[in-house]
Amino acid sequence: MSAPAESLSVSAKRASLRWSIYLLLITIALSSLTARIMRVESSDRKHPSPFLSANDRSRWSTIRALGDEGTYALDDIIFDAQGNRVRGWHTIDLVRHRGPDGKEHYYSSKPTLMPTLLAGQYWLVKQITGASLATKTFYVGRIMLVLSNVLPLAVALWLLGRLVERVGLSDWGKIFVMASACFGTFATTFSITLNNHVTAIVCVVYTLAAAWPIWRDEASSWWRFAVAGLFAALTAANELPALSFLVMVGASLAWKSPAKTAVAFLPAALLVALGAFGTNYVAHGAWKTPYAHRKDGPVIATLNIDIVDSLNAGQVPPALREVLDEHNLPRSEQAVVQTRTPGARWSYWDEPSQTRLALVLESELTDSGNSRIEVREWGNWYDYEGTYWTPDRLSGVDRGEPSMAVYALHTLVGHHGIFSLTPIWLLSFVGIAFWLRRGDAMLKAFALGVLILTIVVYAFYLGRPQIDRNYGGVTSGLRWMFWFIPLWLLTMAPAADWLSRSRRGQVIALVLLAVSVFSAYYGAMNPWSHPWLFDYWTQLGWIEY
Repeated sequence: MSAPAESLSVSAKRASLRWSIYLLLITIALSSLTARIMRVESSDRKHPSPFLSANDRSRWSTIRALGDEGTYALDDIIFDAQGNRVRGWHTIDLVRHRGPDGKEHYYSSKPTLMPTLLAGQYWLVKQITGASLATKTFYVGRIMLVLSNVLPLAVALWLLGRLVERVGLSDWGKIFVMASACFGTFATTFSITLNNHVTAIVCVVYTLAAAWPIWRDEASSWWRFAVAGLFAALTAANELPALSFLVMVGASLAWKSPAKTAVAFLPAALLVALGAFGTNYVAHGAWKTPYAHRKDGPVIATLNIDIVDSLNAGQVPPALREVLDEHNLPRSEQAVVQTRTPGARWSYWDEPSQTRLALVLESELTDSGNSRIEVREWGNWYDYEGTYWTPDRLSGVDRGEPSMAVYALHTLVGHHGIFSLTPIWLLSFVGIAFWLRRGDAMLKAFALGVLILTIVVYAFYLGRPQIDRNYGGVTSGLRWMFWFIPLWLLTMAPAADWLSRSRRGQVIALVLLAVSVFSAYYGAMNPWSHPWLFDYWTQLGWIEY
């Protein structure tokens, strides 16, 4: 046998051994994940539920409403016949606005595409098993989590292994990256609950698997462009800032083939956009998502400040009645004024016509030197009786971090730090530097793209208003950056190869992995809990939220 043939045989045997290890790691990770799903249960012992937070209950309620009642309205799901909250289903992630029947209803504040698709899965489960979320909540919920989280993640890890085989150079480095993928990130942590982050992670992997051979000039099939467009768009549909990822992938593929990008990539992406905006319109009667309805609408009229006493008393003053009549707005004897913010904001509510207006004290003085009250269209869907989303009700990290510098510190190396909780990501940025210096043209472009995307998206979240600088709420990591996990795993490869050359380097890598695995498994039974650093620093009195 010739030397090249012997070398090829050895290489094939080593690849086969690596894949045996990959499959072993994937099997252990997914089996552990499935076991946790089968044990997942809320901490409310009086009203047990497989749903762990307001976040996932918001989506599950929509799935049940669609699957059982054919509506996006959640009133009958989250309230009983007496108007009491149904524990295990009620959620704070709600909005309220007028529905297609002309009456106000409660709706999930979450994007509509994901629960709409899962409502189809729920319908199939009901048809096959005869069980429903109302009667067999644990049984149906756990089946759906396996179908929607575990199986897609299994395919994603297998595809990721194929990508790691392409970019890694050493056996040890490749195995390290796959071990990190299986145990060292928050992907598997969050897979025991219904959320958009795991879906986005999976979609990024599918996009890369379709696009990589195109970037490498190894394949240019039309279906690859279509698959890349479909899953890049789904990534953006689940993580809005990932629109930058969609644009970057589309631009890179257009560089390779403008025609195939136009004919295959774009239609697939537009299909997702149609689904996202279309389901949002069907659900809410508006193209804008609920997140965009946090402020009062346009000004209809202005009134003098002398009506404040009447407003505080819940009365409809004559001046307001004139405005209503002038604009042909309904006004019945049951109309009342409700105080929203004492002395500053009220709502006009006419129950028979389900008409609501906002009355806002404008702090700026008029030409006459007096303040005024603006009558505005009702546009704040988060403002309703019992809402959590008011400054006086927000608690803990939900109040937001006032200091942008402090927020940057804690989201990078602090209690919700990308690098303090998952230090293997330090290797990812070392790997980016390696590829920028020594990689071929394609790897340099990929590394630069990942670096730019990371900076842009992180800056987006860093620059948000204080109420949005909340670390993702009560959560085990900075969940808004989780969709970068596949990208950072691939850029980790050259750094892992470099560390594999020495025992000391391997020990360093293993220490980083150990801390990352610890962080991921600290919230293994409930990812909607604070990270271990947050809990530890709170016990020490270093932070107070």
